Order: sequence, then structure tokens, then C-alpha cells
Amino acid sequence: MKKAVAYLLPYIEASKTETKAKGKVLMATVKGDVHDIGKNIVGVVLGCNNYEIIDLGVMVPAEKILEVAKKEKVDVIGLSGLITPSLDEMVHVAKEMEREGFTIPLLIGGATTSKVHTAVKIEQNYKKGQTVYVLDASRSVTVVSSLLSDDKEKFIREVQEDFSRVRENYANKKDFKSYLSLEDARKNKFKIDWKKNAPVAPKFLGVKTFENYNLSELREYIDWTPFFHTWELRGKYPTILSDANMGTEATKLFNDANQMLEQVIAENWIQAKGVIGIWPANTVNDDDIEIYADESRSKILHTQFGMRQQLKKTAGAVNECVSDFVAPKNSGISDYVGGFVVTAGLGIEKKLAEFEADHNDYNSILLKALADRLAEAFAERMHERVRQEFYGYEKAPLSKDELIAEKYKGIRPAPGYPANPDHTEKPGLFKILDATKNTGVTLTDSMAMMPASSVSGWYFAHPESHYFGVGKITEEQVQSLAKRKGIDVDVMKRWLSSNLE
Repeated sequence: MKKAVAYLLPYIEASKTETKAKGKVLMATVKGDVHDIGKNIVGVVLGCNNYEIIDLGVMVPAEKILEVAKKEKVDVIGLSGLITPSLDEMVHVAKEMEREGFTIPLLIGGATTSKVHTAVKIEQNYKKGQTVYVLDASRSVTVVSSLLSDDKEKFIREVQEDFSRVRENYANKKDFKSYLSLEDARKNKFKIDWKKNAPVAPKFLGVKTFENYNLSELREYIDWTPFFHTWELRGKYPTILSDANMGTEATKLFNDANQMLEQVIAENWIQAKGVIGIWPANTVNDDDIEIYADESRSKILHTQFGMRQQLKKTAGAVNECVSDFVAPKNSGISDYVGGFVVTAGLGIEKKLAEFEADHNDYNSILLKALADRLAEAFAERMHERVRQEFYGYEKAPLSKDELIAEKYKGIRPAPGYPANPDHTEKPGLFKILDATKNTGVTLTDSMAMMPASSVSGWYFAHPESHYFGVGKITEEQVQSLAKRKGIDVDVMKRWLSSNLE
């Protein structure tokens, strides 16, 4: 169906002059967020089922969403978002809908959304209308048709009962969890014997840029499994191509993707740029990392503020923070950290505009999905070069499967993701890399990166460093972070609301 949309659209539009659309659906990626692949797929699916779609695009403020909804007299509003600040923005939209007396259904979807968050945080703020969590595009038609049917009250009652159970289960789970004080969590940190396993001195210090990086090289580093997940084909590459149920469609999609990828590379549809940096560094105050201008370590270039796990663990388990992977300043051991920003989305808007003019949703979504994969491949390739070439702490080359399985030494966690969920760490990273000047990547007010097909993060080299999730933290840690960062506590709470216990 996705492939046929471009062909069918003229006939669908013609039929709408003869047959009334089933309903009018307004869709938007909320303020501060720039990701819209999932939303666009939902729009395509609903459009093919004779729903009129009003797509407001990305970074849409609540005022505009509600203004257009009133003007167009829409039947449903659908909100999408990827980065965690989107969750709070969705809550804000729900509150505004309640305040302005809306009664139409509100649909919630996107990678960071969940049924729990929708039930606990969003639905409770919009009582006049019904909020519904939509897991993926394949459910959208059923949900919208149920909400607009004559039998909608039964469906709404089922959703409300389901959400009530979710909230009850959530409350019960909270009762079983206990948290350590920040001081006790720090005492239970992940410990490294720094004298026994001392850091390796990098071959290169400073900042290095990469202009118009070779896309043919990056193509070899693509992890195709998430690409299929984008299209809701839940299988692992390459076995998905021979899957009894999905193999035929997966193969068609894979062939289309590679055919377009050939054009992307040959005709220079998009450009890839990147910047990396490696600097002297040491941990201070347990959770923070001082990054120095040079080996004298006398001038602090930037301080990276870490978040520590506070959930009380079973005996023997530790409470981790990324700072645990960098030698403490008082140890007398010289250590280092790195950072990066890469993008494979420069110039993409021109081609997307051409596809939009031709009503070719399929190719538009396909190009965005490919750009995302190339950006991730760029991050993978640069990490490999850092490990082997610029930092030089890893000698043996790894196979593609080993790279995908993260068999390498060291990690590259991104600000705003599980190991350090604080999105406000991005500006500091961008500053010391001069990332906007060197790559063209900018940050929105909600710390989403533009172009959307961009990746940023830190490099930690120690062989004992590993990925983990901070999870929930207490208000004590939020207050500590606010004080250390010089940010108002209420502002810090908003940024970390999804992590606050």
C-alpha cells in the first residue's frame, strides 16, 4: 500500500469530490521536535482509507495546533514526537485542549511515547475528550474509525478501563521501588582499578572536521534492521528477507531502498558532515567530568554533568553514572574523553520538496529513512576511526556484525538517551566542537537536532565502560544538578520530568 500511494493519490482525491471523506484528522509533530517519519506513515495509511489529513509538519506549537483544529473543524488531533521533551509538550497540548473546551479525540504516538505515559500524564489532563495511545501506524485506521463510529462509546469505555488498569499497575509498581540518597548512590558507584587498567593516551587531541564524507563508504556501515522497523516490518536483517510472512515485502522494500541509495550517492542528493573532538579530562565531585583545553589541565573547557542511578539495587549491584568511566582528578591519573556530531541530512529538503510536489509520499519517507540510516552509519564509522585511528586504543578490526552487536571497546552515549537523559548537556557538547559551524547542525529549543538525520554523543574509551540506563531519579538529584549547572530547579524538573520519581 505504501508503494502504491503515489499512484493512487489522484484517484483518491478525485473520489473525494464524489464521496465525502470519513473524517478530518489534524496531525503534527509537537513543538521543538523535528522527527516525522512515523507521523507521515500514519498520514499515508489514513489517507488511503479516505480520511482527510491536515499535516502541520514539525515543531508545531500548541497554539497553532488548536487554532487550525478550530478553523478546519477537525474530527481528531494526532500528536507525534521522538525526543523526551516531546512528552511534556504533549501534556501541555492536552491541558490547552481541556482549557479551551475541546471534546474531540486526541491521539498520541511516537518513539518515546507509551501507554503508561499516556494514561498517567496525558489522559488525566484532558477529561472533556478521549486520549488514545496509538502503538504504530497499522493501528491508526482501526482507532480513528472506532472513535468516529456510531459505536464509539463502547470503544472509549474500553480505552478508559484499560488506562485505569495501567494507572493502577503503575501505582502498585511505584510502591515496590525504593531509592537511595544521592550520597549513598555515589558510594555505590561502579569502581575501576585505575592503576591496574590505566587509560590510553590518544594519538590526537583537539577538534577535527569532515566535509562531504563519502556516502559510499558509509553505506557499508548501515544497520538495516532499524530501517525495516521504521516501516513496521519487525524482523532482523538479513533473515527478514526470507521470512515466510514478511520476506516478499521486505525484499521489495530493500531493493527500492538500495535503488534510491544509488541515486542519492550518484546524484549527490544529500551531504554528510561531521566533527569529532578528543580532550584531556577527569572526573570531579563523583558525577561530573571536567574537560580541559590541553594537557596542562589548567583551563577547563567544559564540565559535563552526569546523572546517577538512584534505584535501590540488589546486593552486589552498583549505581552507575558515565563519570565512573573517567579517572577521578584526585587519582593523579591522566584521562580523556571525546565527543562528536555527525549528519547525513544536509541538502535533503530540496529533494523532499520535489517529492512533495509530486505527492510521492513513499519516496519522501524512504529518503528520510535512508538519511537516518546513513547518519547512524556515519556515527558508527567515526567511532571506529576514533578507536583505531585518532584515539588509537583498539587495534583489531571488527566485522560488521560485531559492530552492530557493539563488541567494540568503549561507548558513545548520546545526551538525552538512557545513560545520560539530560538533553541540556547538548549545548555544551556543541560549543566545544563548534558543531553548528563545522557541520551545519543546529539545536531546537527542545534540543532536537536539525537536520533530523543527525547523531551526537560522547566517546568513553575505557574497556570497562558500558551502556546502561539511569532510570528514575529523586528530586534531590534534580536539585543537585540544577545547582551544579546554574539552572533554575523548576526548569531542571521540566527537562527531567520523565526521569523524576
